[in-house]
Amino acid sequence: MKISVLGCGRWGTFLAWYVNKVGHQVMLWGRDNSRNFQRLQETRNNDYLALPEDVELGSSLEQAVSIAEIIIISISAQELRSFLKTLNTLNVIAGKTIILCMKGLEAESGKRLSQVVGEEIGKNVNVAVWVGPGHVQDFVAGIPNCMVIGSEDVEVTKQIAQAFNSDLIRFYYGQDLIGNEIGAATKNVMGLAAGMLDGLKYSSLKGSLMARGTREISHLIRAMGGNDITIYGLSHLGDYEATLFSPHSHNRKFGQALVEGERFEKLAEGVSTVKALKELSIQYDVELPISNALYKILYDNHDAKDTLEELFLRPLKFEF
Repeated sequence: MKISVLGCGRWGTFLAWYVNKVGHQVMLWGRDNSRNFQRLQETRNNDYLALPEDVELGSSLEQAVSIAEIIIISISAQELRSFLKTLNTLNVIAGKTIILCMKGLEAESGKRLSQVVGEEIGKNVNVAVWVGPGHVQDFVAGIPNCMVIGSEDVEVTKQIAQAFNSDLIRFYYGQDLIGNEIGAATKNVMGLAAGMLDGLKYSSLKGSLMARGTREISHLIRAMGGNDITIYGLSHLGDYEATLFSPHSHNRKFGQALVEGERFEKLAEGVSTVKALKELSIQYDVELPISNALYKILYDNHDAKDTLEELFLRPLKFEF
């Protein structure tokens, strides 16, 4: 099967490496002016892996899309809409299967990324998401994990999962696209909070964060029409180890750096997702105390220590 991966950052480059490893023809696309792409062209290496010689590198978006049956997109969630507008002008996307490998929501609207695809490209494509736990550093070291493929068409879900399943990644069929997308995006928000707690030397509160965080997001998923049980699966709770506790998590490291007064330069999708959750809490009239506390810290310049202490140590109440 011919696969094109659009986006040559840490995760996109790994996806090209992995899809090639399980036996498919792969083109990895990147922009000519991208430092990641230039480095891969020169050395076929990044900080995490060496790209096999039979993975083709290309900077022509039209070529990458036209040759492939499946298009894997791995870019910043906030760039997706404008990127799709560009894809649509090429007139070669119809009939393809698009797999979204980003864990985020559109910040200004709160829309799920599959909704953004539907609005920009319409029903001419199959859309799926690839979510769940796993770090590039662990996978390239041969450490296995479990992930989820989800779409609104179970046959598309099965086709993708069966094409990419291996001893390194075992795939499960996602049955709730709303829950899987919201769950995957919001685990990054909980990662920000976990990092802040680590930076404040309150790491023991991460147990409370896990318990309350899953409960909070389950209410949102139910209000949006999804299955609130999905939050306890691989896309959200199953990804907590890789996000709340891992030294590799960008979102956890961003939160820790913030409270320690340091800068963290790499992409932390949870920062934009916090803004999206503010919008969704209004749209669906759902209280999101953890998300709202993070919004105050990130966007209203509230003190992290005071805000998180107030959140976790508030007056007595019933747990359920």
